[in-house]
Amino acid sequence: MEKNYSCDCEVIHEEAVNEVRSQLLSKDEYIGLASLYKLFGDATRMQLLHALSQREMCVCDLAVLLGVTKSAVSHQLKALRLSNLVKFRRDGQIVYYSLADDHVKLIIEMGLEHINE
Repeated sequence: MEKNYSCDCEVIHEEAVNEVRSQLLSKDEYIGLASLYKLFGDATRMQLLHALSQREMCVCDLAVLLGVTKSAVSHQLKALRLSNLVKFRRDGQIVYYSLADDHVKLIIEMGLEHINE
């Protein structure tokens, strides 16, 4: 016989609920956070971010490194740039990409540390 572990009352620990409720963010902030993490859900984007955590690189070099087309790299970099995960600088005809800030590198490092536990 399977036990039913659901609550059959309104609230048991009202103080705890109120304490946590006061720390919750707005729905828009959770939507933004979910969108950010969705970008980390693609292996190609993760490879790009990991490569750029090592050093800045141009689209051509990134394409060779990952074994994909320049068009594919550009498409992924655009998504990452629009989400403020990468930035770019132009040097003549060449555009170099790098991580937008140290937070991105920290997210990657923490993720790798977690999966390698």
